Amino acid sequence: MYPVMNTKYIFITGGVASSLGKGIIASSLAKLLKARGLRVTIQKFDPYINIDPGTLNPYEHGECYVTEDGAETDLDLGHYERFLGVHTSKANNVTTGKIYHTVITKEREGAYLGKTVQIVPHITDEIKRRMLLLGRTGEYDVILTEIGGTVGDMESQPFIEAVRQLQWELPEEDCMSIHLTLIPYLSAAKELKTKPTQHSVQMLQQSGVKPDVIVCRTEHPLTPELRRKIALFCNVKPGHVIQSIDAWSIYQVPLNMHEEHLDELAVRKLQIDNYAQPDLERWKAFLDRLRHPKHAVEIVLVGKYVELQDAYKSIQEAFVHAGAAHECKVNVRTVQSETVTAENVAEILQGADGILVAPGFGERGLEGKVCAIRYARENGLPFLGICLGMQMCVVEFARNVLGWPDAASAEVNPSSPHPVICLMEDQKATTIKGGTMRLGAYACHLEAGSRIAGLYWKTEISERHRHRYEFNSEYLDTFQAAGLKAVGHNPDTGLVEAVEIPGHPFFIGVQFHPEYKSTPENPHPLFTGLVKAAMDRK
Repeated sequence: MYPVMNTKYIFITGGVASSLGKGIIASSLAKLLKARGLRVTIQKFDPYINIDPGTLNPYEHGECYVTEDGAETDLDLGHYERFLGVHTSKANNVTTGKIYHTVITKEREGAYLGKTVQIVPHITDEIKRRMLLLGRTGEYDVILTEIGGTVGDMESQPFIEAVRQLQWELPEEDCMSIHLTLIPYLSAAKELKTKPTQHSVQMLQQSGVKPDVIVCRTEHPLTPELRRKIALFCNVKPGHVIQSIDAWSIYQVPLNMHEEHLDELAVRKLQIDNYAQPDLERWKAFLDRLRHPKHAVEIVLVGKYVELQDAYKSIQEAFVHAGAAHECKVNVRTVQSETVTAENVAEILQGADGILVAPGFGERGLEGKVCAIRYARENGLPFLGICLGMQMCVVEFARNVLGWPDAASAEVNPSSPHPVICLMEDQKATTIKGGTMRLGAYACHLEAGSRIAGLYWKTEISERHRHRYEFNSEYLDTFQAAGLKAVGHNPDTGLVEAVEIPGHPFFIGVQFHPEYKSTPENPHPLFTGLVKAAMDRK
């Protein structure tokens, strides 16, 4: 049995189908509770065997989100941070792989005193330990835990069992279960069908977990009769069946959940003595600017994973935040970098008000990025390059301004006579791929008087990284003399973090990932700067 703690726990499961938006519902409820003055965080438990998504192809799992402390995590943690405005950490994303790795390591060390190691209790005990870990810090009043996958998945069963045990072990007022499900609409019958939800909840209850609230994803409003039917057959109280209807923006969902009284249900169930209405004025002001833009620009995002929008989720959302800040609709047009050539680049970028060259790894599509960057540099098109995007702008400048046609990144051509991008010193002895890059937040000093320092309104910043290769400082003086200025450096290592071209309307490349720190209420200055430059050009 665990000691009674003041921290309250909310578990969010899903059923019927994947991709219903558990992360958005969790983020929305967390936003409402935080707006009531509570200290809140969210954690994600993923059922896959990978230790983390760091080695997964973006086509497989979408964006890999990086936290301040260097964890490579599920993209839902990006939603958590954007909605809450609170940093997450390594402890906020746990996978089956991490659980089993810990248990097997303990077994090898003899920690179980010769006992047979089993799913119950050893795996479930480790899951429970991780679920309660953040609560034991004393830093949070409420912790929301999203369980990845859907009820009935083989991979999710240990997590559901751990939730069952915690519902039994924790005081009733310290634990709450929310089940997100789907109410499909059959156009032939012209009606919403509740049977899939009934089966999903029954499956959850058979696992021993009784939901306190059922959130129904739906394209059409639920009638009072349908809500009563779901409550009756799913054994929840009347009024505890709420709808999550399709919204015009994910940022509208917190307001929709407030109208459905989800936050009120939570504070009553958890016996939280804080019934103040949430303060959402800044959030509503952001939504108002987002919904009623006065301007519009087109930004072309050149990347190699554009077929899957979630591969660049944080970048897409950062443009939403920056657009709202300028009351501007940012239409992001994605371009597969493999399709860009010197012959068609002008046609592809026709009508663009700005360009962002996205991060990535490997050789595929690099030459297309170089072509797009050259066009932006030579034609005064506002440009922002992130991570690999910055590295390719260095390669492009070396080839077409310095006159080194064989210049390349050592990642692609280790034998290049001009390796203007090289492997970082601390990466040269690394052979393991997972979790070994330069990860997490690092300090950066910006040159006073530079465009980028003007955007930040300061010279000392901290940004998150995810890379192995860097600007080759042996060529620094040559680049500076030719007009590509290194305007951001790591104060400890001297690593070049940012470059820009003075005199260009907007030409900035950064080694770090600014998109990870953009939120609706605090849009990132590099994105607001790019959007403003695009508006000025238009």
